[in-house]
Amino acid sequence: MKLQQLRFLDAVVRNNLNVSAAAEELYTSQPGVSHQIKLLEDELDIQIFERSGKKLTSISPAGQAILEHVTNLLNCSKNIKQAAREFSKSNRGSLTIATTHTQAQFILPPILQRFSTKFPQIELRVHQGNPKSMSKLAANNQVDFVIASEVIDEQGELVTIPAYSWNRYIVVPADHEFTRKSEITLADLAEHPILTYMLGLTGRSQLDKTFQAANLEPKVAFTATDSDVIKTYVRLGLGAGIIAEMACNMDDSDLQYIDASHLFPDSLIKVGFRHSRHISAFQFEFLHMLAPYLGIDAIKQLAKTRGRDERQSMLPADKIPSYKSMQAALLQDN
Repeated sequence: MKLQQLRFLDAVVRNNLNVSAAAEELYTSQPGVSHQIKLLEDELDIQIFERSGKKLTSISPAGQAILEHVTNLLNCSKNIKQAAREFSKSNRGSLTIATTHTQAQFILPPILQRFSTKFPQIELRVHQGNPKSMSKLAANNQVDFVIASEVIDEQGELVTIPAYSWNRYIVVPADHEFTRKSEITLADLAEHPILTYMLGLTGRSQLDKTFQAANLEPKVAFTATDSDVIKTYVRLGLGAGIIAEMACNMDDSDLQYIDASHLFPDSLIKVGFRHSRHISAFQFEFLHMLAPYLGIDAIKQLAKTRGRDERQSMLPADKIPSYKSMQAALLQDN
């Protein structure tokens, strides 16, 4: 049994049994992948995949039984390389982050700037997408960290640590009727077309739950993944936008931003990573930059703690910073 065969097997499974896609991901040929998997099946004396002709149709019961071990072995291989790299080239390596557009645009730039200044030899990679797919990348150990809200806690393989809390703003044209109200209610919002994030993005589920709890049905007229796109359609008069406070630009003279924290509960941005992964010294530094209310020793202890409830009891909830306080601290540091 060769480690390369296990990598081929893992890639085929992650690509929904598409051997061509797996071969493309691994920069090799489709026949080469198929041949190595067949050799592995012959050595183990089992059939890992069910087939229809040459096409893989499903994973066999025997295949299901070994896949978890394959994943663990591949993760151990990555951890061994990462641990060795710390001693052979401690000032080199990479930091790979999966996150949403909002975090990549508004939160990460000053943090990654500080990180790059301190660790100039570390290569930075940022993947952007929806929280669910980004969380899966972290759960599969394809990235070092995922930064998001919403569905990050649904991945049981992830250790998650809160970074900061945030809320929402209503954004409307400067002459909108909301600008003349002393206070906007949920009922007011429910009477107007709403422009906001797509399901699964930037606190959208929390927004929907708030309306449901008040027995109100929001008129969601437009959804997008990007705050700037939402603002573009607000300018066209399609409705009132509800966006993350991180995306507010108070210099927009044609728009009015209205604090909606009295309407919606705070949400948390969290950083997540696979529980079994090796975290290098410079990666712990990054986690501390993202969650500065936690010392590195505290982060290391949290990283070792698998149980979510136990981790929750270890967190100083009253010290989790708000977005505003986090930004103020970053500006002061820079």
